[in-house]
Amino acid sequence: MSKKKKDMKQEELQEEMENVQPAAEQETPQETTDEESQPEEETPESVIEKLQAQLAKEKKEYLFLMADFDNYRKRTLKEKQEMLKNGAERAMLELLPVVDDFERAIDAMDKSEDIDSMKEGVKLIYNKFVKYLEHNNVKPIESTGKDFDADIHEAITMFPAPSEDMKGKVVDTTLKGYMINDKVLRHAKVVVGQ
Repeated sequence: MSKKKKDMKQEELQEEMENVQPAAEQETPQETTDEESQPEEETPESVIEKLQAQLAKEKKEYLFLMADFDNYRKRTLKEKQEMLKNGAERAMLELLPVVDDFERAIDAMDKSEDIDSMKEGVKLIYNKFVKYLEHNNVKPIESTGKDFDADIHEAITMFPAPSEDMKGKVVDTTLKGYMINDKVLRHAKVVVGQ
């Protein structure tokens, strides 16, 4: 059995060798003449033609690049407009329950004479709205009693400080300021101690 295997392997190798030899014969380099081995001289016309072809190719690539950039610019502008539109839409949708609560409060004021329940209802609406603002990363700026900071405060007037330790500090806040994501949304209008 082993002799048959050896004979078969030898036959396979011999067939592979026969298949390889013709390919090797094709790969042998052909003899070149002295005329073919010398590079052709480039004439000015051929140089001009090559440069014109290269210029045409570069122009075509440039036009494709400009078209791609224009498409990119238009697409990003459209996405930006869509994002702004949808962002406002989401904010308004979340405010609608607060408007509904105010409408119910107005109806209750017309029908009821119980002032305490109306006050409680308005406080509930206020708390709901404050939670909405917090959910959207809007936080009030704490001002009264703090040092005056021109980055977050807008001084509307200077007032004599009631004590020495209140000089340069915020004595009163006339309009509360707000921040969104660590950026001033509205500056706090304050009275500063002098």
